[in-house]
Amino acid sequence: MDTDDCIIIGGGPAGLTAAIYLARFHLSVRLFDHGSSRAALIPLTRNHAGFPDGIAGPALLARMLEQAQAFGVTREAVAVTAIVADGDDFCVRTDAGEWRARTVLLATGVVNNCPDMDSALHDRALAAGLLRYCPVCDGYEVTDRRVGVIGTGDHGMQEALFLRGYTKDVTLISPAAEHDLAPDCARALDDAGIARVDGPCGGFAIEGDRIALDTARGRMAFDSIYPALGSLIRSDLAVAAGAAATDDGCLEVDAHQRTTVPGLFAAGDVVKGLDQIGNAMGQAGVAATTIRNLLASRTPLRR
Repeated sequence: MDTDDCIIIGGGPAGLTAAIYLARFHLSVRLFDHGSSRAALIPLTRNHAGFPDGIAGPALLARMLEQAQAFGVTREAVAVTAIVADGDDFCVRTDAGEWRARTVLLATGVVNNCPDMDSALHDRALAAGLLRYCPVCDGYEVTDRRVGVIGTGDHGMQEALFLRGYTKDVTLISPAAEHDLAPDCARALDDAGIARVDGPCGGFAIEGDRIALDTARGRMAFDSIYPALGSLIRSDLAVAAGAAATDDGCLEVDAHQRTTVPGLFAAGDVVKGLDQIGNAMGQAGVAATTIRNLLASRTPLRR
């Protein structure tokens, strides 16, 4: 069995950026992409430098994959089931067989926790900008619009306060029953003029050019809704391989994107930090360069 210089798990912006870097270092790179990058759900990002008119997530990923493949990156559309250290190398097990690599980069990202709504409706609302997940990315797009935030507690409060910087019409809606807010959270919302509505919420529908839902106060409609329901960090492969993670599941890395397992690296949203395409790409560049230097320290890289 051949041994690749690096296997990258995850075909989002972090994984693809690392693949481009590593291939241009004249290293053998295999990319495992199960097609579940969160970036593929972005209808249009205007926050990514170099695209003044914006670019859709799928289009960005397609361009990046084309660039990586032009330099010899091999993409495998398989799901990885385990990473096993084997001496200085790794065995990567998938639902389609096993591969070996000298290093592994995990770029598996996170999965958003979604509101309880029909998946087809969810996708239509997302494409229309009626449902949004990243106020850092697209809060600008809801400037002076009517915005609902589904969430409660400190996390819901923080997201509502962030969006208050774009519009004065913000309502925090509890996803379940009554809001679970500490006195200081409630006070911060009141000081910002953010309305609070108890749940449960449901009955989502696109009504005209707005998204509507049922609440304890009755039916309400908004120009956009932001779910503030947290996310699932996809770090289980690395944790099972022995990598340290935070309590919420983010992989712990050093300044060079090295996990606590020698030869295993991580970049992007699976690492604690700002969940942004630009940040993920920067981490990937650091990781790829460190991988190159690690391999060169084992065997000099010469043409």
